[in-house]
Amino acid sequence: MSQKAFASSADLGEKEQTLEVLADGVYALTAEGDPNVGAIEGEDFLVCFEAMATPVAAGEWLAKLREHTDKPVRYLVLSHYHAVRVLGASAFDAEVIVAHENTRALVAERGKEDWESEFGRMPRLAKQADSVPGLTWPTLTFSDRLTIELGGDRGDLVLQYCGRGHTEGDIVGWLPKHRILFAGDLVEAQAALYTGDAFHRDWVGGTLDRVKEFGAEALIGGRGAVSRGREAVDEAIEQTRHFLRVMIDEVGAVHARGGTLKEAFENAHAALHERYGRWPIFEHCLPFDVSRLWDELSGVERPVIWTAERDREVWDQLQG
Repeated sequence: MSQKAFASSADLGEKEQTLEVLADGVYALTAEGDPNVGAIEGEDFLVCFEAMATPVAAGEWLAKLREHTDKPVRYLVLSHYHAVRVLGASAFDAEVIVAHENTRALVAERGKEDWESEFGRMPRLAKQADSVPGLTWPTLTFSDRLTIELGGDRGDLVLQYCGRGHTEGDIVGWLPKHRILFAGDLVEAQAALYTGDAFHRDWVGGTLDRVKEFGAEALIGGRGAVSRGREAVDEAIEQTRHFLRVMIDEVGAVHARGGTLKEAFENAHAALHERYGRWPIFEHCLPFDVSRLWDELSGVERPVIWTAERDREVWDQLQG
């Protein structure tokens, strides 16, 4: 395997963004495998879902959104703590920033290190990185479920914790009236999974089961195209589950026989590449995915904090 450019450092081409209106007042912005964002109109306010990596990047998304609505942002919902999802928050001028209680704890524990790590891995997303004023702190947290009444005849937005998965603080946003689910990075639609901070065995089982139980008819994952229709939604969920299962099987087999981390990476790469290798960020993610899964199989309960230095060490060991 030839030496590859570090993570997404060589991915500098602009991605085409597509703003889709999924229902009256329900918006999603996708971008060819870049992180997705969304928004939901209340009667006289907006709920925005995810914040992008910098205020400048977020401002560009908001400019597109303002072509459809001029309502003020009351709530900014963060599905989890990763820097490319949260550090653009100041652009929204939201009254309330909502996240799971575990997400707030993770920001306190490792937010600074994650900021440096993710901007180093994905420099293109860090548009005008010096515009970030500091860490993003949630102002409202919850443990299980939080319902936002949208007002008028718009129904509710239900924010729910489905269990540990992509991180230990992921939440989803559910619109029962429209049967639309904002799934964050718990589900990816034709984009590779990042599992460097994951709880693989929880995610592949109970957590994805609970996501599937919503019975959504449209799903916006963390990356990739919007899944429309129950069949496409279920396919996206099951693709996510399959990716995880293959990783667990391949890495687990090497771990069980006393092999090496490098062998585990090579076996997982070989098993996944034919189906998933052309998907966005596959080569970027896999070394970090396998490293975390190896730790988990070795009894390391919570993910080791990623730093810029550790990123390079793992990359050089596995992708070198």
